Amino acid sequence: MKHFALACLFATLGVLANAQPATQPDAPATAPGTLDAERARIGKERAQLEAGFLAEDVECYKRFAVNSCLGKVNDRRREAMADLRRQELLLNDEERRIRGAEQIRKTEEKASPENQQEAADRRAKAVSDYQSRLEREKQKVEDRAATQSTAQSNSEASAARIKGSQEKSQAKTEKQATAAEEAKKLAERQKEAQERKAQHEADRLKQTKPPAKSLPLPQ
Repeated sequence: MKHFALACLFATLGVLANAQPATQPDAPATAPGTLDAERARIGKERAQLEAGFLAEDVECYKRFAVNSCLGKVNDRRREAMADLRRQELLLNDEERRIRGAEQIRKTEEKASPENQQEAADRRAKAVSDYQSRLEREKQKVEDRAATQSTAQSNSEASAARIKGSQEKSQAKTEKQATAAEEAKKLAERQKEAQERKAQHEADRLKQTKPPAKSLPLPQ
């Protein structure tokens, strides 16, 4: 949301920087009213974001891991407010550029044609530099968004690999436990079979009587 708003600001300032009224070629590129509207928008967005973050702070105090929750909210708060601050700095730069252009225009009214051309060249260079800065800032926002998306994808993939590894380990442990239980049962059955066999042999020996001794011969 905040990246989209910043991109819209870049686009708006870029278009306004290229706008040159036909009747007044030396007029400021951006009307002061537009800057005021942008400042009002930034102030409103900052108030809305802060209200939302304060509500999240309240929810964090209802959780067990309060500090961890607050830390995450503060990270997002700092990032959002930093984006709004960057927008304000761009507006300040544009306002200074407007004041400078106005001063140059007033000076040119009293200057020679040669000086007017030099001043026009300086203005053109200032506009070009400003547009270049807008493009760089826009590229930074896009790169940061792409980096965050890649980091999130990598995190999700890593979590999936860890989960798969844990499931395999758990399945292996369960298989080993089952095999150990089966081996234990087999050993118990073998032991019982040996005990039954020994008991059977003992019973057989008891039932078998030894042969009677022959009587002694008469003397």
